[in-house]
Amino acid sequence: MYDLPLLPLDNQDIESKIVLRKTALARSALAELKGVAVSIPNQSILISTLSLQEAKDSAAIENIITTHDELYRSDAQTLHFTNRAAKEVHNYAHALQTGYAIVKEAGYLSVNHIVEIHSLIENHTSGLRKLPGTELKNQQTGEIVYTPPQHYDTIVHYLRNLEEYINDHKIDDSDPLIKMAIIHHQFESIHPFYDGNGRVGRIINLLYLVQQQLLDIPILYISRYINQHKAEYYRLLQNVRIKGEWQEWILFILDAVETMSRQTIDIIHGIKLSMQNHKNTIRDKRPKIYSQDLLNNIFRHPYTKIEFVMADLSVSRPTAVRYLSELVDIGVLIKEKRGKDNYYINRDIVSLLASVSDSSSMQYTP
Repeated sequence: MYDLPLLPLDNQDIESKIVLRKTALARSALAELKGVAVSIPNQSILISTLSLQEAKDSAAIENIITTHDELYRSDAQTLHFTNRAAKEVHNYAHALQTGYAIVKEAGYLSVNHIVEIHSLIENHTSGLRKLPGTELKNQQTGEIVYTPPQHYDTIVHYLRNLEEYINDHKIDDSDPLIKMAIIHHQFESIHPFYDGNGRVGRIINLLYLVQQQLLDIPILYISRYINQHKAEYYRLLQNVRIKGEWQEWILFILDAVETMSRQTIDIIHGIKLSMQNHKNTIRDKRPKIYSQDLLNNIFRHPYTKIEFVMADLSVSRPTAVRYLSELVDIGVLIKEKRGKDNYYINRDIVSLLASVSDSSSMQYTP
């Protein structure tokens, strides 16, 4: 039975030579990502596109599966969703963006903030577990593999300790990336909610990186890495509980940071190149309609609509229709009618994100 510790940990393996070497590689890749992200002048483009990708992959870990087409045809602003899975992914993206705004403004992450993030993901306000009986089971065998804290007061006690560990850097001077791995394991072991713990825990990862100023915006695709190595993720999570093997767990998270930093860098380079190509095309073929706001719109909304252009550019409906029609004429967008709605699709950015999402080339080597 796992005796859930309070933080900080007293464990010699946490900062072993191999962990410190891997930490240096992960920090270098993350620093490069932070620098490359600045090359996109409008950061909302990255936040909109990449947070939705992170949301899609985080939901997939929980077997909530949706396609890019279903996601982009959904509209969180009007609460129109193609299906339940798309709604849950958009809820996650909204929770991530709300959490980001909270951390940027407050500079810290509290238990109350975490409860608020959970309420946005689950779309209800049930809050922390209040009744005993929660057990984590092997999905194949039904065997109980872990029993988290059962009583409300105990859950709150561990969460307050975690809150202090996240925000008070004096109690543990370990590298923030090592601490992030510990924070993630601790949160998943506290398991404070009836549902949605994994998704909340993965949002905490990104918010912690922002709080520690290792990223300016929450754009690291850690969930994709976890989803592609799901069995290993759960094995290592459990091995800490039954064998105390912290080193392997920390190395896994560090490898996720390094690998996904480099992949996200490639995505940003692809977005930047595509934006420049579209910018040149519009300026050359339709200079009278070109504006940076129009260019930003078709990248913030890979499936843009007349209403989106009207809102982003503050133009009339006839003007928005004309802009989009001209972009279709010159091959920048393609128009598709789905039901009553017309979508104007930026095929380049959709293909870029889909190709990365479908990639299975990553291999985890401990």
